[in-house]
Amino acid sequence: MEVILDKKDAGDWIYRGEGAANLVLGYSGSTPAFIGKVMRLQKAPVNGSKSMNSPTALTVHERLLWKDTEDIVATSNKELACQLFVKHIMSPLLGSTYVDSGMRVSASKEFLESVEKNIISQRPASRVDAAKVDTECDSVLLMSDHSLFPRGTHEVEPCISVEIKPKCGFLPSSKFIDEGNAIKRSITRFQMHQALKLHQGEVSEYSDYNPLDMFSGSKDRIHKAIRDLFSTPQNNFRVFLNGSQIFGGLGGGADSTNFVTRGKFEDALKCVIQGGDGLRTMSFLQLVAETVHNSGVLDQLLEVQKLDNLDIDGAIHAYYDIVSEPCMVCRAFGKEKMSQRYLSLHSISLDESLKIVKDFLIAATAKDCSLMISFRPRKDGNTGSPYNNLYLESSNQFFDYKVNFIDLDLKQLKKMEEYYELDKKIVTYYNRMVETEERQKKNTSTMALRTAN
Repeated sequence: MEVILDKKDAGDWIYRGEGAANLVLGYSGSTPAFIGKVMRLQKAPVNGSKSMNSPTALTVHERLLWKDTEDIVATSNKELACQLFVKHIMSPLLGSTYVDSGMRVSASKEFLESVEKNIISQRPASRVDAAKVDTECDSVLLMSDHSLFPRGTHEVEPCISVEIKPKCGFLPSSKFIDEGNAIKRSITRFQMHQALKLHQGEVSEYSDYNPLDMFSGSKDRIHKAIRDLFSTPQNNFRVFLNGSQIFGGLGGGADSTNFVTRGKFEDALKCVIQGGDGLRTMSFLQLVAETVHNSGVLDQLLEVQKLDNLDIDGAIHAYYDIVSEPCMVCRAFGKEKMSQRYLSLHSISLDESLKIVKDFLIAATAKDCSLMISFRPRKDGNTGSPYNNLYLESSNQFFDYKVNFIDLDLKQLKKMEEYYELDKKIVTYYNRMVETEERQKKNTSTMALRTAN
């Protein structure tokens, strides 16, 4: 018998967080089929009737792009296409052990409207102003709650989970990177983006996190990356205890971790991490770092990210050939520069152009996804656990752990132009910030010399 979520079910779903296109809810009710599950709801802009992911079906050019995966092309439903993308594309690339494509469940409009009313007070104001629950959808995506071990709230042992957005873990080396963007070869995208986010007021403090540390394979550098994320979590580091968030921002992110926040987090760890006051947080961060290092899970993620081997500076040209439009980038550069650098990209076959853009979009998903790692203290003498385990020397404990990739969203083809424009803006504001800092240093040096004389 098909399950249909109705108005009476709405009160059992609680706000967990959100991104640009989706809301995530956790289950607090008693229906066995939903215990240990989370729900993803699509969002729609407040100022329009179309959903965030409209059009609801793939465009003609998107069907051409994903022609090798019949299930994705055949569906007329954008939401289902996203689920099939995870199942057929991302799961084989990242490993089915780490990926959950979920299942779709029918939902009434009354259910979605009730959920919208129930959670609106818990959402960040900036998110509420921009988007609401898309009540025109007829289904929702149900997935395992990866912040818990199976059996969810009925686990005897406490479960602590960390959600990390590792971001892009390599520096591009494409020959198609424009001279004006050469800084991209030496500074990570994440670090440069911080300057733009500061300018736009999205963050109030520059993060020291460097994705190259996280993907380095070095235990010490990974530990530094985890500490930096904990110090300035923004929307890239969240911690859950038994499925409830205890650290990090919800939908809008959190800037720096102050003394009070550290104290509350230290206290919350008492039921999971053994050790005296002031030591549990350090032990937890070490546990996360050692698990990232020992699992090797980021190695495969990095390989998928590196499917983008031309950078947006190269891939954008293939995009314009796919959609059969004049290349606006070449037009802006002028004929001389175009012939020298980009003519070869406009001389390849359509299939080659399709592969470039498809690989770029798959890589974009891998750069935006999150890693969820869940831990529970291993009971004494329990050798029958199906999970990997790790010994944490600082607390003298063994932990079971499991790792999952989440937020593996299908990227829309039309986003290519947005990616290109955002990339330009990021580089511009980073260069501007560097120039400002250099001027300030020069002025400081001049003032010091004058004072000395």
